Amino acid sequence: MPLSVDGEWRVLGMMKNIVVTGGMGALGRAIVSELGKSARVIAVDLGCSGEVEGAARVFGGVELTDRSVVEGVIAEIAEAFGELDGVVNSAGGFYWQTLANGDTEMWERMFQMNLLSALTTLKAAYPFLRKPGASIVNVGAAASIEAKAGMGAYVASKTGVRALTEALSDEWMGEGIRVNAILPTILDTPSNRSAMPNAKPDQWVATTDAAKVISFLVSDAAAAVTGAAIKLAMPQGIPSADADKS
Repeated sequence: MPLSVDGEWRVLGMMKNIVVTGGMGALGRAIVSELGKSARVIAVDLGCSGEVEGAARVFGGVELTDRSVVEGVIAEIAEAFGELDGVVNSAGGFYWQTLANGDTEMWERMFQMNLLSALTTLKAAYPFLRKPGASIVNVGAAASIEAKAGMGAYVASKTGVRALTEALSDEWMGEGIRVNAILPTILDTPSNRSAMPNAKPDQWVATTDAAKVISFLVSDAAAAVTGAAIKLAMPQGIPSADADKS
């Protein structure tokens, strides 16, 4: 039975183990930092350099679409820390390309980066997930609700993430495993700022805000929530109620 000790998430007195893919990315780092306040977080990423604040351990250079590689990493994590209480799939990417002027290879790349990486990770993690009690959070996209020109490959892959979330929620519900997704609009990341220099980042979603939603979904406070796809759209530039009181 989950216990709360000094605000930390614990299971039978042990701190929860949560794997975060894409842990070296802008969103991934925010997630690891937030979850690391209350849980043991293991960051996994294709990137090879740098420490990640809040991570108990970092696995770099991991090709998340290679099943044998991911299975080896997940098995090593489970051997070192025990059962997995959560998996957050934040690995992914974006590319804008029209079909008329583009190529089909980009569709394959988007599929690999955004959907296959999550699928491969969850396939490898399943034997080690705590049953009941584990929680999965996938990072989809609000754009999966309505595709725009040039976003076909990206949206198709992210729609797959949402469908995977719904399917696994139904498949694993009987084992007490919760599966949810967040669907952010535009996240305020360095890469997005570079790609859209004339945009207004204060109208985007802060990665720290997205991380807090993920933290809730992973926590026992969201024990009744599964199969949800939560759209994140509130701009970070809008003052909060707390800010108005200060």
